[in-house]
Amino acid sequence: MNALSDPWLPEPAQSQKPLLSVVIPVYNERPVLPLLYERLRAVLDALDGIRHELVLVDDGSRDGSGDYLAGLAARTPRVKAVRLSRNFGKEAALTAGLAQARGDAVVILDADLQDPPELIPQMLDAWRAGADVVCMRRRSRAGETWFKRGSAHLFYRLLNRISDVDIPEDTGDFRLLSRQAVDALEQLGERKRYMKGLFAWIGLPTRVIEYDRAPRAAGASKWDYLGLLGLAFEGITSFSVAPLRLTMGAGIVTALAGILYGLWIVAKTLVLGDPVQGYPSLISVMTFLGGIQLISIGLLGEYVGKTYFEAKQRPVYLIRDVVQARAKSKLHAASN
Repeated sequence: MNALSDPWLPEPAQSQKPLLSVVIPVYNERPVLPLLYERLRAVLDALDGIRHELVLVDDGSRDGSGDYLAGLAARTPRVKAVRLSRNFGKEAALTAGLAQARGDAVVILDADLQDPPELIPQMLDAWRAGADVVCMRRRSRAGETWFKRGSAHLFYRLLNRISDVDIPEDTGDFRLLSRQAVDALEQLGERKRYMKGLFAWIGLPTRVIEYDRAPRAAGASKWDYLGLLGLAFEGITSFSVAPLRLTMGAGIVTALAGILYGLWIVAKTLVLGDPVQGYPSLISVMTFLGGIQLISIGLLGEYVGKTYFEAKQRPVYLIRDVVQARAKSKLHAASN
């Protein structure tokens, strides 16, 4: 094959144009994928003076999303389908997509179209103005319950209060990263990844743009409240030791309260000759102390467990195959 006919190599007339990569993690999103591609193609084809590629990462979908993406990539230049060997989670899928992206700028987009791709030109303008990270802050969140909106609002502010880095509030994964930012992220070798925190940790110049989030275009959310709670706890324990310090503070306060209560019982018995009583109060205090101890042990175990998984040095994800218009190549493993 002539190298210049390869759709993944720049044509001579385009060689000086910057390349934009759009990375999209996909998990069981088959109903929305045709609409996603049509809207993206309309936006990207209208961009002036810039080349583009789509990197679609199938995170072990079970509804045919992976086969659809593979078929789309096999017949469409500038589309790459990365199929993981199983479901590793969104953070791992994002990591895989960023590793496959070749662009000078990389936009991360969810497949459900709640984050409108029509904002990509505005993000590119901010990147051209010097921003290495362009965060998209949600001004409103249509199609979500008041509980989800309120809990998300409180979580981002709590995380910012206790975190060692300044994580932009009310922002999701929808953002643009410069090549420098992507290369910086690839140097972070941790296995348990909270990507929103890692985006902030690299500390490069950041621009925040507000937008209104739309309802899902099709399908249903794959995140239930337990999954969101787990992700929130992952974020807190990944970027702060404040829970450990809070637990230590609670232990100190409880110990002091126990000492004072014990002194009061001794003094009361010596002065008033009060017989030993208070079985219900004794059981209540023991139950309270037992709960504090179990919470403390569980919290400590969470941090120890993170160290345990990091020590194993397993890859963040495994790639089943990479499909694109020129060929289909199988890779055995990748970890960044």
